Amino acid sequence: GLDLPEVALVAVLDADKEGFLRSATSLIQTCGRAARNVDGRVILYADRETDSIKSTVDEVKRRRARQAEYNQAHGITPRTILKPVRASIEALYDMDYSEVPLAAEGPAKAGGKRRGSAGDSDAHLWPLPKLRGEIARLEDDMARAAARLKFEEAAKLRDQLRELQKIELAR
Repeated sequence: GLDLPEVALVAVLDADKEGFLRSATSLIQTCGRAARNVDGRVILYADRETDSIKSTVDEVKRRRARQAEYNQAHGITPRTILKPVRASIEALYDMDYSEVPLAAEGPAKAGGKRRGSAGDSDAHLWPLPKLRGEIARLEDDMARAAARLKFEEAAKLRDQLRELQKIELAR
């Protein structure tokens, strides 16, 4: 789930449409996003009250009463949780940009192609075990790049992989 403590309003459209995202458990979790804000509100838009909505409202009331009881017993005044989200947003923003070398800088500056990689023109001469090993390596490298959200790198590896797969299929 999202960790957004500053959420003050959560609106669930078509809350009466039963399903995975409108089950009692999902609705309770969705309501929990606004519960971390003192002024948090939840609006469930529906034409009728389903069992899931009724269960959610009952559970929210139960939790609210229990929390108020606990707060009063321990002298706690509710406050909205304040967390910095800017750093995580900036990190996501930075992932959208990568340094792409100019063509004039050549492959050495561009991170280059490893000797024996898919970019070599002699790949069609490789023995089959070497070709399959390079295909497996590129698949692993591509998956790792994608997992690190380095999509440009993953796309380059995908293109190299396709070239080697064409060579393998031609045999």
